Amino acid sequence: MIAVLEQHIRGRINPNDEQLASVLDHFTLVRVKRNQLLLRQGDVCRWCYFVAKGCVQVFTYDSNGDESTRDLVTENNWVTELFSFGNQLPANENLRAVEPGYLLAIGFDNFQKMVQTVPPFEQIYRQIIEQSYVNSVFRLNSFVAMDALERMQWMHAYQPKLLTRLSSKLIASYLGISPETYSRLKAKR
Repeated sequence: MIAVLEQHIRGRINPNDEQLASVLDHFTLVRVKRNQLLLRQGDVCRWCYFVAKGCVQVFTYDSNGDESTRDLVTENNWVTELFSFGNQLPANENLRAVEPGYLLAIGFDNFQKMVQTVPPFEQIYRQIIEQSYVNSVFRLNSFVAMDALERMQWMHAYQPKLLTRLSSKLIASYLGISPETYSRLKAKR
């Protein structure tokens, strides 16, 4: 699994072999089970994960206790609760593996050490922040303006593999619609 991370890093930055080896040495392989909670809202996020295999849900609970999914992170992407991880303060979101899989984890102290001592690794940190920002802005700007059918059409166009990988309830949460609305729209397709 470490080879997946190595390939990802080489594809995004240009570290020399010594720098890359130093970075990779700070990651730990974590095998996750379906529905395994990685971070609970209110706890301090101590890990940044690279998803080698599987899917991680980033979510909160609304006032009714229902899950509201901000993001679904799949292979070759990074996931953490950025605010909590960066500031070592309590998290506002939860992280949960929604499929069995493998994550490569780096702790806060080691992550900071790599950012400070391996200059190319700082680019990875910037990319993590930028991707999180882009995803959040997209959801705010696009999903808010779309009705339920348009959100579902977007999902079919841009993330069709998730529709067969994940439960209808989880997809509905990601799309910001009720499971009943999702089922009704799905039946019409």
